[in-house]
Parts: sequence; C-alpha cells; structure tokens
Amino acid sequence: MAVARSLRRNNTITYVLAGGLCIFFLYFFFGDTSRIPSIPSYAAPKQLLKSKDAASNPLSPPSLPFRKQAKLAEGEAPPRPPVVHYHMNNVTTTSDPVGNRESILILTPLARFYNEYWDNLCKLSYPHDLISLGFIIPKGREGNAATQQLQERIAITQAPTNKNRFASITILRQDEEPVVLQDEKERHALSAQKERRAAMSRARNALLFTTLGPTTSWVLWLDSDVVETPPGLIQDLASHDKPLVVPNCMQRYFNKDKDVMDIRPYDFNSWIDSPTARALGDKMKPDEILLEGYAEMATYRTLMAYLADASGDTHREIALDGVGGTALLVKADVHRDGAMFPAFPFYHLIETEGFAKMAQRLGWHATGLPNYFVYHFNE
Repeated sequence: MAVARSLRRNNTITYVLAGGLCIFFLYFFFGDTSRIPSIPSYAAPKQLLKSKDAASNPLSPPSLPFRKQAKLAEGEAPPRPPVVHYHMNNVTTTSDPVGNRESILILTPLARFYNEYWDNLCKLSYPHDLISLGFIIPKGREGNAATQQLQERIAITQAPTNKNRFASITILRQDEEPVVLQDEKERHALSAQKERRAAMSRARNALLFTTLGPTTSWVLWLDSDVVETPPGLIQDLASHDKPLVVPNCMQRYFNKDKDVMDIRPYDFNSWIDSPTARALGDKMKPDEILLEGYAEMATYRTLMAYLADASGDTHREIALDGVGGTALLVKADVHRDGAMFPAFPFYHLIETEGFAKMAQRLGWHATGLPNYFVYHFNE
C-alpha cells in the first residue's frame, strides 16, 4: 500500500530533529565545558577536607583537632560554616595503623582520676597527633575533683611548647551522680551490678555518640584505672586486624604467701560461653541478667582471665563471646553498624558483654589475647 505524502514529510522532519538532538548531546558531553556557566563559589560554599586535616569550624566533629579562628573586627560578619565532604571509603582499619595514618579515638569513663593512668597514656608510642581523647565524668564531688585533676594534666600535656600533644580532647559532664559509691568493694557487689552497669552503658553510649567522627578508624576503650600497658598497646592490638580485640587485664599485688610481688586476674568479663550459662539464660525472666565472676551465679564459662600464661606467646588468639571494657580495641565500623552498650538486658547480657553479643548479631566477632597483659590500679 502506498504511503501518504504528508506522512513521508513528517518522517523526514523527525529524522532531522533526532540528528540535531544527537549533535547537542555529543557537544554537551565532549565539548568545551569551560564555556558553560558555573555556580559562583559564594553561592555554594564547599570545602573538601582530607581525613587527617584539622577542623576549621566549631561545628566540625570533636574527634578532629580544632584551630580557633582569628577574632573578628568590629562589624565584620563571621564566615559561613563550610560544607565538608568526608570520603568514608578512605577511612581504613588495617593491621598497620601507623603506616596508614589511621586515627584513634581513646574513650574513658572517668569517675576518679589516677595520675598513673595519665602518665601511661602519655607514654603510648602511637603518634599522638593521630589520637583523640574523650572523657565522661559523673556529677558530684568526686566528679568535680576528677575534672579538676584531669584539666590540670591536660594543660601541661597540651601546652603549645609540647610537640607531643594529642589531636583533640573532649570532656563531657553527666547530669547524674554515680548510682553507687566508687569504693572498689561496693562497686563490684553483685547486688549493685545491674543498676551500676546500666548507668555505665548510658555513659559509654553518650561518650561514643558525641565523639565518634567520620575520620575515626579505631576506638580504644580504656578504663581510668588501667595504669600500666605496653607502650605499643594500640599497634599491638591493631596488628591482629580484628573487629573487637581485648587483652587480659591483670592486677599487681603483694603475695603474702610467697612474700613477693605477684599478679592476679582482674577482669572476668571476657569469656567463652557455656551450655550451663545458656541454660540459665533460658530460665530467666526477660529483665534478668547473667553476671560473671560471682559464686552465687555459677555459669561455668571459660574465663580468659584464667587462661593467662605469663611466659606464653603474647600473640595467641582465642575466640570470645563476651568482652570486658578495661581495655578494648574496636574497629569504628562496628560502632557505625549500630553496635553499642545495651543499658537493658540483651539476651540476658548488659554493658560490655551485651556489646559483644550485639556485635556478634551484626556479624562482628570478638578476639581475646590471653597472654597480652594490661594492669589495673591496686588500692
């Protein structure tokens, strides 16, 4: 059948228009873009900040070092806050954190200040310009004293003349006082554990959520009464390249039976689960928790504290189901995935042990180093 004349004309026009569009797109993608007008910089302020650069605005994350801006002249308007781009794919967590310049965030819930803790912190051999510190201190007389002592040591360590300063330091003050006294015996009483550890979980979470920045590679949880560690603590733990890695926390004491200084286990929260503990949990009410290290609640778990061998290989690894928080190195991505410290019974676990369980549920597993020691203060 013959095609109408008018239809043939329309078909020709269509081809011409299609060809014109093809030429336009080719010019758009491959032509000289310098002639295309751009949005002026004042209309869309943007700052590309490399992960190791210093913060330039008070709104920047607290885990970045902040350099104060110059004072403004009278009538001068302050600069607008920058729009900062963080390339998260560039934030690495490797077995060579020093070589890859990976930022470390050391977080410490601090109810009482020990000079030995700060001295040990300053002796860490990890580059201090890659270390940010975060503290959370409870309300009350002891909290006030701890804050004053901490600030006095910070003033010396962070002095402009000290070339070994930390990148940044954040101090948070809580609105509530500790739920129990800070005496060691009262602090570890079984009856005080649920309320005490729930409060500790809230403090840890507040500290974590406030200070974790987009450039942080690792988070080291370090208790304020851990007063002795190897200088290479961070490098040693990170060299295992594990999502969660915890050393064995011990305590030095005078052994009267042997008449010599000796060491004994201190932290019993790093363990391998047992059928007995799981059976106890199955019989518990939803709001009840399992606790470790108490004769009243025999779980028969394998405690890392009792696997210590002072002459053994410090690199020895074991898989754990629960972890303590006296010294705990965590890849920041574990926290970014949502693993935090439950202040509620989570599979009948709470605080650091609940954190290990939550991380496990997210696909991250804990590793213990039974022969690598850190030491707790002995009153």
